[in-house]
Amino acid sequence: MEDKKIYNGRLLWVDDEIEMLRAQIIFLESKGYEVVKASNGSDAIDLCSEENFDLILLDENMPGLNGLETLQRIKDLHPAVPVVMVTKSEEEDIMNQAIGSKIADYLIKPVNPHQILLSLKKNIHRKEIQTEIAQTSYREEFGKLGMKINEDLTWREWTEVYKRLVYWELELSEVGSEMSEMLKMQKQEANNLFEKFIRKHYEGWIDGSIDDRPLTSNQVISKRIFPLLSQGEKVFLIIIDNLRYDQWRTIMRELSDIFTINEELYYSILPTVTQYARNAICAGLMPLQIQEMYPDLWVDEDEDEGKNLNEGQLIRTLMERYRRKETYAYHKINDSTGADRLLGQFNRLAGNQFNILVINFIDIISHARNERQMMHELVGNEAAYRSITSSWFHNSSIRDLFEQIAQSGYKVIVTTDHGSIRVQDPVKIVGTKETTTNLRYKVGRNLSYKAKDVMELKNPKRVGLPAPNISSTYVLCGGDRFFAYPNNFNYYVTYYRNTFQHGGISMEEMIIPLITMENKMK
Repeated sequence: MEDKKIYNGRLLWVDDEIEMLRAQIIFLESKGYEVVKASNGSDAIDLCSEENFDLILLDENMPGLNGLETLQRIKDLHPAVPVVMVTKSEEEDIMNQAIGSKIADYLIKPVNPHQILLSLKKNIHRKEIQTEIAQTSYREEFGKLGMKINEDLTWREWTEVYKRLVYWELELSEVGSEMSEMLKMQKQEANNLFEKFIRKHYEGWIDGSIDDRPLTSNQVISKRIFPLLSQGEKVFLIIIDNLRYDQWRTIMRELSDIFTINEELYYSILPTVTQYARNAICAGLMPLQIQEMYPDLWVDEDEDEGKNLNEGQLIRTLMERYRRKETYAYHKINDSTGADRLLGQFNRLAGNQFNILVINFIDIISHARNERQMMHELVGNEAAYRSITSSWFHNSSIRDLFEQIAQSGYKVIVTTDHGSIRVQDPVKIVGTKETTTNLRYKVGRNLSYKAKDVMELKNPKRVGLPAPNISSTYVLCGGDRFFAYPNNFNYYVTYYRNTFQHGGISMEEMIIPLITMENKMK
């Protein structure tokens, strides 16, 4: 029995002069394509109603049903099939109509066989070609990255390593490569080494004993915003809570048509949670300094009130300490209704030299992942987390707000307070009732744990953290670990494994975006 021939693709070529295209058709057949021929639009529609094709080459100028009419009828039958329009006409109106009908490509007669082949590769084989090239390129860089992360890196080099890992995560995810698992393991190894790096250097960054140290949360406004204001710039600072660098890269695609974009990454302070990191941004101080200088504005771990309710007042203290005279306003958005309301009141903001906007929506997504079955399904992995962030931004009033800001002459600074990581590996810990509940860090007295599993901060003041009690210790998880209590351990682990958490030490949580943007039309 004769084996069935395997083709690179099945094509339909529709042209009233189809017999004059014999040379091109023979060329395509020699490249492994099956070519079905039709000499008019009606026959093409009949064929499409009975058979499936990977791509259709369609002549624009035919007697009877013309190319554009045939195109519409074919799209009614097969909306997803790519159609390449082939025409002698170079009239702009014809091109616009064809492009408006969502053709895949547009070729001018006489067509060169290699032009057709290129169009086929773009429209039929694009994903497999992109996958092959991405996998080959990552395979080549895999070894280089592996060697790099095992070197004694500086904070700048760790930033570059993280950027490359995110680049490959996005590339491999987009083409659906099986090598994503290899990248995941490399990222885990990098995070383990990054944790060791932070254990070694973090205290020196905070107490100033290490000269070469990165920008941290408490320095963002004084070192990046105030210099711009001093130059006479109008600045709009947008803090999107819990925004990782990879999530920013998906949002960036929505903004690149409006803004010129300059990326910088900086380091969140520890613990990587709103109470510490975002308050540090707003106050321009480390948490211990806030507690000592403004005790009424600092909320201790054991207090029930919200930990981020005093941001507006902390910004006021920062402006006063630096004797800033600019007019400014602080706003917070917790939901879409708040975004719509702020957009409607934008004219009031446009008169300020400095606006600060906190957007909590990403944090809502992250925490909803733990509580709602629907979100559990929607945010099942890293790619889904990025996708839902992108979808939210695309369909929310926040994007409209960015457009308004661009038109109002502001320089826009987009940042976050911390990122998050998908946790996998449980670590047992025992504490008192006063011990904090966060899964990535704990604060308390008489904590019991294995020292090798955590970063210990037994003297919180040395790293700018308040101590609720004289014997309080901070312990933080690194990598993808999370704390679990021995009681109901299995239930606890099942419930929280694979959820996105923050508060600990990882590249995703600590190395975060600080983006400067200007209107392209400025």
